[in-house]
Amino acid sequence: MNSKVLYVALGVAAMGLTGCSKKLGQFKSDFFSTTPTPLETVGQTVPGNIAGNIPAKFMVKNAKVTATPVLTWNGGQASATPVIVQGENVRANGQVVSYSNGGTVNIPFNLEYQPEMEQSDLWLEFSVDQNGKMYALPRVKVGNGVIATSTLASAATVTPATAPDKFEKVITEKYSADIHFLINQANVRSSQTSKADYIDLNKRLLEANAAPNQEIAGLTINSYASPEGSLSFNTQLAEKREQNTANLVENQLKKDKITEFGELTSSFTPEDWEGFQQLVEKSNIQDKELILGVLSMYKDPEQREKEIRNLSSVFNELADQILPQLRYSRVMASINVIGKSDQELINLFNTDPKKLTVDEILYIATLTDDNTKKMEVYNKAVELYPKDYRTFNNLGMTQYVAGDYSAAKSNFEQARRLNPTSKEVEMNLGLVDLLNGNYAKANEQIGAATGVPEASDALGVYYLTQGDINKAVTAFGDAKTNNAALAQILAKDYPAAKSTLAGIATPDATTYYLTAILGARTNNENMVMSNLRQAVKLDSSLLKRAQKDLEFSRFNLSFL
Repeated sequence: MNSKVLYVALGVAAMGLTGCSKKLGQFKSDFFSTTPTPLETVGQTVPGNIAGNIPAKFMVKNAKVTATPVLTWNGGQASATPVIVQGENVRANGQVVSYSNGGTVNIPFNLEYQPEMEQSDLWLEFSVDQNGKMYALPRVKVGNGVIATSTLASAATVTPATAPDKFEKVITEKYSADIHFLINQANVRSSQTSKADYIDLNKRLLEANAAPNQEIAGLTINSYASPEGSLSFNTQLAEKREQNTANLVENQLKKDKITEFGELTSSFTPEDWEGFQQLVEKSNIQDKELILGVLSMYKDPEQREKEIRNLSSVFNELADQILPQLRYSRVMASINVIGKSDQELINLFNTDPKKLTVDEILYIATLTDDNTKKMEVYNKAVELYPKDYRTFNNLGMTQYVAGDYSAAKSNFEQARRLNPTSKEVEMNLGLVDLLNGNYAKANEQIGAATGVPEASDALGVYYLTQGDINKAVTAFGDAKTNNAALAQILAKDYPAAKSTLAGIATPDATTYYLTAILGARTNNENMVMSNLRQAVKLDSSLLKRAQKDLEFSRFNLSFL
């Protein structure tokens, strides 16, 4: 082989080895782009993706690179799961990059959020394995800072569920007595007015008339005729029974000197086919299905009666068992029993609470918005009624609002021991788990509290912690809370968020801070400044957060 041929051969061999034998060069920041930029929390995590565009003639064929995303901040760092990037001659399961053509790689990551991450830098660190030779390459910066707006979701601001009282200021009681008539007659017999139910009704009316805390709200008379004979006759008969019964009641009221009885109303039903059908259905008449069939076939009352009379085998049973029950007037009275006034209840609570029922005490707690006073009332309720789960649940609710979560949990657990099926208690224990980061258990318990009004807000916060913004928005519905507004901001529904924030009954520091974020995202500098000023005024700790918050990176916050 001549020297010229040898020189060419060696040159070709050298070119083939270039992609394998040389050491890997240093990566550069401009090889990579990070999404999103800046990073943003989703629930309680910081997810993202680093896309790499590796140029040709860079990735040597026998190099295996372990690329690790690392987020660093003053005093700490967090590393994500490493990703393998490899040359085309490496036997591994990494992402392959051609030496000749270069290529693209994706390095996803998901880090648990820590508050210090707001001011941070994202790096890629590289370790190389090249035919067993290990070495590190300088890390490169690929991002900085984390927007942590989603972490403003707070289970602490969700109001726990209150187990309701059953106190009623006015209890309406119903009383009635039936007066039966003989066939084709409308006169009220003495045997009917001497019956126990009629005597008891009159007695109750006298008691209500005399009691200072009771009132007769109204009297009603309904009179009926059984469906036999002609319709015109039955109409006259039922109307006469109504008149006679009304005269009886009016005379009795005059005799008993009852002048305040609301309104006396009366009506009559000529042929009570509905009552007839119900009585037949409940009877033991052998051919009742045949009778019911006739009722369903004929809508005309007289035709119905004719066809039923044709059933001679059963008509006598109807005449003896069913029809007599349909010849009556029913006298009904509504009596309102008026409970203690709010002031009477409060005075009694302050002087002799043992005279109050548990529902009265639970009701008293609803008369104030002062959480400390509510707690005082519920403490007394627990003392006097320790077997009622509502007293412990509601005391725990006030403790939760006050930030005493340990005491709240203890009382919620006692409430569950007393009533294991209470949805209010289940929701409140779920809220405690949500606050403590026990998300799976919280979801299970809050989900079991379907129908409890407060559960929607709790469920919405759960979805926010899991980064499921759409479900959070749905769960909150039309709620006017900070958490609901936060979900709308994260969903980029800024008009809805503005409406929600404006509708919050008692805005706090977080309300104003969220409004400032809304201003930043809609490029409204005046909204940013005025609301941040108010937020910091109400909660000075928000000053440091605002100064680090990348939501406000485009604004000069020196005035704070």
